[in-house]
Amino acid sequence: MQFVKAEDLKMGMRLARPIYSKKGVLLFDRNSKLTTNAIESVKNFGLLGIYILEPAEPLPPMTEEDFEFERFQTMVIFSIQEAVSKILSNQKQNKIQVINSMILKNYGHNEGKINFYQNLRSTEDYVYRHSLNVAILCALITHKMNIKREDQTQIIDAAIMHDIGKIKLESDIVYRDDLSEEEAARLYTAQMQGSNIIEDTFLDGLAIKRICQQAAKQEHDGGALDARTVLGAKVLLVANKYDELTAMSLGGDRKSEVLAIKTLLAHPETYDKEVVNALINSINILTPGVSIELSTGEKALVLAENRGDMLRPMVLCFSDNSILDLSLRVNHDIEVMDIMKTLDNRYIMDVDSLRTAGYKI
Repeated sequence: MQFVKAEDLKMGMRLARPIYSKKGVLLFDRNSKLTTNAIESVKNFGLLGIYILEPAEPLPPMTEEDFEFERFQTMVIFSIQEAVSKILSNQKQNKIQVINSMILKNYGHNEGKINFYQNLRSTEDYVYRHSLNVAILCALITHKMNIKREDQTQIIDAAIMHDIGKIKLESDIVYRDDLSEEEAARLYTAQMQGSNIIEDTFLDGLAIKRICQQAAKQEHDGGALDARTVLGAKVLLVANKYDELTAMSLGGDRKSEVLAIKTLLAHPETYDKEVVNALINSINILTPGVSIELSTGEKALVLAENRGDMLRPMVLCFSDNSILDLSLRVNHDIEVMDIMKTLDNRYIMDVDSLRTAGYKI
């Protein structure tokens, strides 16, 4: 599956992900081929691009929970947009609490992991979609960390509101990833100014504002977290960075989920390790059937997850059908480098056979 920018779409390309209307109505289903009208519709929607299947790539399986995740994102986005617009026009709002409750109900009590799919984004709704994703990730993380409900609610409010200052910028620096120092400074100033609105919007606005400002300052300045950094800011930092790394951008580039996690783990001074581990325990990444590249140059297939260390699963090597358990000391010089960049030559996973062989899927 590849992200293709809107201007590079061609007739005959197959959709990897469904496209929904603002009301959650399915417009274009997965595996359908793009027509001239469909391409025109994508451009009219203002989408930066869409996810496309490679020519020989089989359609990846999706559960009903996966489809519901996409529908939920599509519908809630516009509730966030409406609520934030009212806040910016100095009107009273009561929808943020409703949205918060919906996110908590759907993703704040998950005992297992979910498939966290990146949504399609347009230039008009980029900030809102990012904010929703970050809020969902915060709900998942705070539950895994057993954070009490009151604090969980504050952190999700902060996630929904943390980029409100960017909305007034009306500039492509909001969704570009190649910013100059001057542009990054403008973005940071907008975030800090926007967070002042929060204090007047919520009853516990000062606490939510503190979470947003500490996270924004840490992301902008870099360096180590200090004792004054509240837990909510640590959670927001991790969720925000993960979504930024894995989401589509104007450059068409995005890091894989594996590289995003590696980036977070490589900087424990900035991204709290306990929070990162809670994220890892909330979303599916290296699950059975994922095609990967190893540090040896070998291509392989994940057979079984490693609950203790996500980056050291049990794998099947394509070249000789040998099985490697990367958790064993003898294999500690071998590591997962990334998910395979192209899947046209991958081996197709028979999940039923894995279950029959005793592997837990």
